[in-house]
Amino acid sequence: MTLTWPVVAAVLLGALLHASWNALVKSSKDKALDTALIHLIGSLVAIPVVFIVGLPPVAAWPYVIASTVIHIAYYIALTGAYKHGDLGLTYPLMRGTAPLLVALTASFTLGETLTPMAWAGILGISCGVLALGLSRHALESPRAVAFALSNAVVIAMYTVVDGLGVRESGNALQYVIALFALDGWSFALIVFVRRGGSVVWPYARARWPVGLMGALASFGSYGIALWAMTRAPVATVAALRETSVLFAALLGAWFLKEPFTARRATATAIIVAGVMALRIA
Repeated sequence: MTLTWPVVAAVLLGALLHASWNALVKSSKDKALDTALIHLIGSLVAIPVVFIVGLPPVAAWPYVIASTVIHIAYYIALTGAYKHGDLGLTYPLMRGTAPLLVALTASFTLGETLTPMAWAGILGISCGVLALGLSRHALESPRAVAFALSNAVVIAMYTVVDGLGVRESGNALQYVIALFALDGWSFALIVFVRRGGSVVWPYARARWPVGLMGALASFGSYGIALWAMTRAPVATVAALRETSVLFAALLGAWFLKEPFTARRATATAIIVAGVMALRIA
């Protein structure tokens, strides 16, 4: 498997979609409710599609179930990170550390051997991503950093599980639809029960258009990533997907009025160099 330009372009599009729905969550007044709403709507959208595309084979279901459980931890850590820190701090920490963890475990979890150039690309992207997030502000937000780094471990776990699962399935669309059909319910029910119907239903009625946009962006982003994992090494796709941090920094600067400094511009150049190295590898 090799990383071709069409795969690169698709993953970059998915990265933009991923940054977009994360910016929607960060901009909300109730991050837990919006996260729950986005993924519950994603499940509702996915259920009828299951009848069109069909279910993945039986061999893929252990991975779908394992990923669903792991994603509960992901949503909890995600909302905690965004509650206590800026998008520009927490998002790079989560997304920059995870590809390194995937790459370090790729040989025995995925059976993948990376070339020196691929390692250079992964390290370049991860270092650039971390540079976008690390600052003195990190020392002022220890709880946000703790949530973000914990989530990096969770992201690495579900990336490996889904990389194996989508290959076992042989059909990326069937796998991602089955995953999304199950994925949104557990976290949403936890949040909704805690808040109560008097809070949830008025909020859902007011925010469902935003939730639908976030759900479609989330579905498109991860669907593209899983498809790419059937065409290229999982570790390189995982690293390339984290260019979403570039889009998050731009969205944070424009939409959330977070600063875009010279350090972030330098980190951007490092990430771009890492992308080129991955393509050459």
